[in-house]
Amino acid sequence: MALVRAARSSLRRSGGAIGNYASERNIFCEGISPLRHPAPVFEKAVTGFNSSYIPSTQMISQLSFRNRGMKFTPQYQFPHAEAQTVGGSDSKNERSSYPGLEATKQGEKPRVVVLGSGWAACRFLKGIDTTMYDVVCIAPRNHMVFTPLLASTCVGTLEFRSVAEPVTQIQKALAKDPNSYFFLASCTGVDADKHEVYCETVGDRGVSHEHYRFKVAYDKLVIASGAEPLTFGIKGVEEHAFFLREVQNAQEIRKKLLMNLMVSETPGISEEEKERLLHCVVIGGGPTGVEFSGELSDFIMRDVRERYAHVKNYIHVTLIEANEILSSFDVGLREYATKHLTKVGVRLVHGVVKEVHPDKILLSDGSDVPYGLLVWSTGVGPSKFIKSLDIPKSPGGRIGIDEWLRVPSVEDVFAIGDCAGFLEQTGKPVLPALAQVAERQGKYLVKLFTNIGKQNGGKALSAKDITLGDPFVYKHLGSMATVGRYKALVDLRQAKGEKGVSLAGFMSWFIWRSAYLTRVISWRNRFYVAMNWGTTLIFGRDNTKIG
Repeated sequence: MALVRAARSSLRRSGGAIGNYASERNIFCEGISPLRHPAPVFEKAVTGFNSSYIPSTQMISQLSFRNRGMKFTPQYQFPHAEAQTVGGSDSKNERSSYPGLEATKQGEKPRVVVLGSGWAACRFLKGIDTTMYDVVCIAPRNHMVFTPLLASTCVGTLEFRSVAEPVTQIQKALAKDPNSYFFLASCTGVDADKHEVYCETVGDRGVSHEHYRFKVAYDKLVIASGAEPLTFGIKGVEEHAFFLREVQNAQEIRKKLLMNLMVSETPGISEEEKERLLHCVVIGGGPTGVEFSGELSDFIMRDVRERYAHVKNYIHVTLIEANEILSSFDVGLREYATKHLTKVGVRLVHGVVKEVHPDKILLSDGSDVPYGLLVWSTGVGPSKFIKSLDIPKSPGGRIGIDEWLRVPSVEDVFAIGDCAGFLEQTGKPVLPALAQVAERQGKYLVKLFTNIGKQNGGKALSAKDITLGDPFVYKHLGSMATVGRYKALVDLRQAKGEKGVSLAGFMSWFIWRSAYLTRVISWRNRFYVAMNWGTTLIFGRDNTKIG
């Protein structure tokens, strides 16, 4: 008994801090049903005694945010031993007791809750009229990632801060207005009848912290939680491959690449092992895979040969694609990209990955490909959270929306970006998961919400008889991709198979850089990007390994 009392005392003092909860892939709102959402239970191993003697105890302490008028309650449990696992469920009564933001009252501005901080969410946040609405953004990251330039950060062409824009800079009301907030959290459930979302705070991997559960009532809900990388259920991908969708992914790729370069110079390593360590394999021949391959080839030809002369002949890049690279581009541009990548040293392989091991890939033809760095870029699909929602889906499993980006099966819920797609009955095709699609949807939704607000339809259940105006229409502006060595592709056709302007070469590269420099959200980040490009041109890429 004395041992049990000592253990209980130790647990109270430690606060049951749990680390490593944030998903390695940074996936938003995973695996939670809107009607039967399982609230996580955190388990922590306690050494030196049998923790099964300790009853499951919910500890509550309060942390007040007096200046913003909020109070959160951390809730955590200590069931039987085993470290850092998640399970269990909360009843509706328990969820209703969560602290947080209650429904807006008469005379207060309507509250719009936005789930996500990607292209669609941030374009909506940037434009929404905060004199008309209070805004709450809930996302597991506090910034937007400028994904078209993310590949450049992996090899030091750009610094990471150049492609990340804080959400509170995009919409300053989130930090300043008394009834607008940004919450670093994941959505764990949605109750469309009560007009409430249930959330849990997130933190950095490996950093102990308390997990706070809370709820937020909404008048209008915008789901813009994005998508997750497609792995097609192939064994070993999640464990051994790097994705390229977040700044954190780019940081990990850069660390791994530089580590392999330095380790390969160590005395005693065999020739075969050097070739494996310095073999960079990219799976997927879409724009992301091709651009990353081009950036890698530039890094090898200019920087590796100068700074890692002992191993410069061992490093290679292989791009594996099941069909054709850049399949959405014009045929002539695809041929140009194939020739150019081959010329700069990228090996192109047609194949289908069957299984991924820690040091090699197995292809469907029985061959294997050893690797030291594996980057997986085969497109995106619905996240587990989106799949779990009990609402009609569009072809492909996204949230089904109508022509005004509403979720027609529930009131006051909208969906935009990679997580949403037109329902079949609309007669419109599901739009591709592109940044320009998400951005245009966010921009359209701003106008729609302004129109609704002007007709006093901002409050919950008050927009049934509102005139919405013209439906959303998407017009493709074209596609661009860089292939390395100051070369790029520009395809200005509005759709595949149609005629239009197609360019390739140095002029296309100049257009590519100019276009993306102007699309970077803030002037601060535009300055960062321009300065990074200039210093890289003059001094080369930064190859410092930090962390």
